[in-house]
Amino acid sequence: QYASATYTDNILEDFCYKGCEIGLDYAGGEMASIKGDKLNMDILEEIIRAENDYCLTQYEAYPTVAESHFGGSVRACCAAAGCGSAVACATGLTQPTLSAWSLSQLGHYERIGRLGFFGYDLQDQATANCSYSYQSDEGMPFEMRGV
Repeated sequence: QYASATYTDNILEDFCYKGCEIGLDYAGGEMASIKGDKLNMDILEEIIRAENDYCLTQYEAYPTVAESHFGGSVRACCAAAGCGSAVACATGLTQPTLSAWSLSQLGHYERIGRLGFFGYDLQDQATANCSYSYQSDEGMPFEMRGV
């Protein structure tokens, strides 16, 4: 929240708290309990869609929320942060959380439309191409490691 370029009032905080609440509902009330065999893409999509629907509904239901976040990229970023907090609370894992951010961006695009101006589109810059990244000093991504 404090690293963003705009002041988000308490809206971002609300989205993150609600996201954690949704994540805990799916996790049975226990923090970071969806792991291993219980963790699959279907459950992640349900969590992300529930949180993204909550966030985007707040913008539609309360005009002052949309006025406070005057740019579409701020709205998409706050909704994505809420989705990330939902998955983080449910799984406690970083990669699914990063994918939640990306899926939220795509959900925003599906529901509201493209973000950006002058050829710069946020969804193209902050989606699935950023998930499951590897560090440049790790070598080839599928390289066999010596034993």
